[in-house]
Amino acid sequence: MPTPPDTDTNRTVVIFRHWQSPSLLCDVIALFPLDDEGGGMCDSFEHHGQHGSACYQGVIRQTRPATPAEYADVKAELEAPPYRYLFDVRKRRPSRN
Repeated sequence: MPTPPDTDTNRTVVIFRHWQSPSLLCDVIALFPLDDEGGGMCDSFEHHGQHGSACYQGVIRQTRPATPAEYADVKAELEAPPYRYLFDVRKRRPSRN
Protein backbone atom coordinates (compact mmCIF):
# COMPACT_ATOMS: atom_id res chain seq x y z
CA MET A 1 0.00 0.00 0.00
CA PRO A 2 1.24 3.53 -0.61
CA THR A 3 2.90 5.31 2.27
CA PRO A 4 0.54 7.73 4.05
CA PRO A 5 1.49 11.39 3.60
CA ASP A 6 3.50 13.29 6.20
CA THR A 7 1.65 16.62 5.82
CA ASP A 8 -1.80 17.98 4.99
CA THR A 9 -0.56 19.11 1.59
CA ASN A 10 0.33 15.58 0.43
CA ARG A 11 -2.84 13.65 -0.20
CA THR A 12 -3.06 10.10 -1.51
CA VAL A 13 -5.16 9.62 -4.63
CA VAL A 14 -7.80 6.96 -4.06
CA ILE A 15 -10.71 5.61 -6.09
CA PHE A 16 -13.52 3.89 -4.20
CA ARG A 17 -15.44 1.30 -6.22
CA HIS A 18 -18.44 -0.91 -5.35
CA TRP A 19 -18.45 -4.51 -6.55
CA GLN A 20 -21.36 -5.27 -8.91
CA SER A 21 -21.78 -8.62 -7.13
CA PRO A 22 -20.81 -7.79 -3.55
CA SER A 23 -20.12 -10.58 -1.12
CA LEU A 24 -21.13 -10.66 2.51
CA LEU A 25 -17.51 -9.93 3.40
CA CYS A 26 -16.79 -6.78 1.38
CA ASP A 27 -18.54 -4.62 -1.14
CA VAL A 28 -16.17 -1.66 -1.54
CA ILE A 29 -12.59 -1.64 -2.77
CA ALA A 30 -10.17 1.28 -2.51
CA LEU A 31 -7.79 1.54 -5.45
CA PHE A 32 -4.52 3.48 -5.28
CA PRO A 33 -3.95 4.11 -8.99
CA LEU A 34 -0.75 6.12 -8.68
CA ASP A 35 0.94 3.28 -6.84
CA ASP A 36 1.50 1.51 -10.15
CA GLU A 37 3.09 -1.89 -9.77
CA GLY A 38 3.47 -2.37 -13.51
CA GLY A 39 1.47 -4.54 -15.85
CA GLY A 40 -1.74 -2.67 -15.02
CA MET A 41 -1.57 -3.59 -11.34
CA CYS A 42 -2.03 -1.14 -8.46
CA ASP A 43 -2.39 -1.35 -4.70
CA SER A 44 -5.85 -1.85 -3.22
CA PHE A 45 -7.62 -2.21 0.11
CA GLU A 46 -10.80 -3.96 1.24
CA HIS A 47 -12.12 -4.52 4.77
CA HIS A 48 -11.97 -8.31 4.50
CA GLY A 49 -8.92 -8.82 2.31
CA GLN A 50 -7.03 -5.80 3.63
CA HIS A 51 -4.36 -4.62 1.20
CA GLY A 52 -2.91 -6.26 -1.86
CA SER A 53 -2.43 -5.94 -5.60
CA ALA A 54 -5.34 -5.43 -7.96
CA CYS A 55 -5.70 -5.29 -11.72
CA TYR A 56 -6.90 -1.72 -12.17
CA GLN A 57 -8.83 -2.31 -15.43
CA GLY A 58 -10.25 -5.62 -14.18
CA VAL A 59 -11.63 -3.99 -11.04
CA ILE A 60 -13.05 -1.07 -13.02
CA ARG A 61 -14.88 -3.51 -15.33
CA GLN A 62 -16.40 -5.45 -12.41
CA THR A 63 -17.38 -2.46 -10.26
CA ARG A 64 -19.22 0.84 -10.33
CA PRO A 65 -18.26 4.09 -8.58
CA ALA A 66 -19.06 3.85 -4.87
CA THR A 67 -21.10 6.60 -3.27
CA PRO A 68 -19.70 8.47 -0.25
CA ALA A 69 -22.16 6.61 2.00
CA GLU A 70 -20.99 3.25 0.60
CA TYR A 71 -17.28 3.92 1.07
CA ALA A 72 -17.51 5.82 4.37
CA ASP A 73 -16.47 2.83 6.53
CA VAL A 74 -13.46 1.93 4.38
CA LYS A 75 -12.38 5.58 4.17
CA ALA A 76 -12.71 6.01 7.95
CA GLU A 77 -10.65 2.86 8.56
CA LEU A 78 -7.86 4.12 6.31
CA GLU A 79 -7.90 7.62 7.86
CA ALA A 80 -7.55 6.21 11.39
CA PRO A 81 -4.41 4.77 13.01
CA PRO A 82 -2.31 2.97 12.01
CA TYR A 83 -2.84 4.17 8.41
CA ARG A 84 -3.70 7.89 8.86
CA TYR A 85 -4.26 8.64 5.19
CA LEU A 86 -5.32 12.01 3.87
CA PHE A 87 -7.23 11.37 0.65
CA ASP A 88 -7.79 13.01 -2.68
CA VAL A 89 -10.88 10.99 -3.69
CA ARG A 90 -11.22 10.63 -7.47
CA LYS A 91 -13.69 8.98 -9.83
CA ARG A 92 -10.99 7.83 -12.26
CA ARG A 93 -7.24 7.51 -12.54
CA PRO A 94 -5.58 10.92 -13.00
CA SER A 95 -3.60 11.38 -16.18
CA ARG A 96 0.13 11.46 -15.79
CA ASN A 97 1.86 14.41 -17.40
